[in-house]
Amino acid sequence: MIKFDAVSKNYSKDVAALHDLNFRIDSGEFVSIVGRSGAGKSTLIRLLIREEVSTNGVVYIEGLDIATIRPSDVPYLRRKIGVVFQDIKLLPTRTAFENVAFAMEVAGVAQKEIDEEVPKLLELVGLGDKLSAFPDQLSGGEKQRVAIARALAHQPLLLLADEPTGNLDEENAMEILSVLKKINELGTTVVLATHARELVDKMKRRVIVLEKGEIVSDEAQGKYRL
Repeated sequence: MIKFDAVSKNYSKDVAALHDLNFRIDSGEFVSIVGRSGAGKSTLIRLLIREEVSTNGVVYIEGLDIATIRPSDVPYLRRKIGVVFQDIKLLPTRTAFENVAFAMEVAGVAQKEIDEEVPKLLELVGLGDKLSAFPDQLSGGEKQRVAIARALAHQPLLLLADEPTGNLDEENAMEILSVLKKINELGTTVVLATHARELVDKMKRRVIVLEKGEIVSDEAQGKYRL
């Protein structure tokens, strides 16, 4: 699914965000990318969605060197990838249903399919009773679950979650983690970037630890030890 082959990213001669990363993530895995602020987690996510291009090395998704993709084809790559950020950015004047539907409308999905699939997506994230709720009527955790449903609207093969629990209390954070695990169990590859030690310790899944842009450990059922 994902392969980083000697990948480095420099923003200037003196600023190296990532240095010589080598790892692969197989289809269907749930992997946490962890480290302190500034360790390189968000840069890694930006490389995967082709918002950035590596300075050295190659990033592969499904065997494709994504740096070789023409700019006009980047949207097609991103349709395979769902992304959830800490900054949720729901449309404030649209309901939960309409926020998720909007992502499908942009992709040209027929209205009949939207009407059938959006309730299923919201049910998947535990919001089957919140279709008509506006963002200001939802808790922080509920807003983030709408954002996850929106990220799943185009049935991505890969879901990237960049600090999705950063603004949430422990209870809501655990709910988000439970949703991500459920999505993974249904077959979607999940990559979670976080600095939240307690979340990673409870996962008992693979953990890749970054420190100053380098991999310092990669354990099949690791813990965040820094």
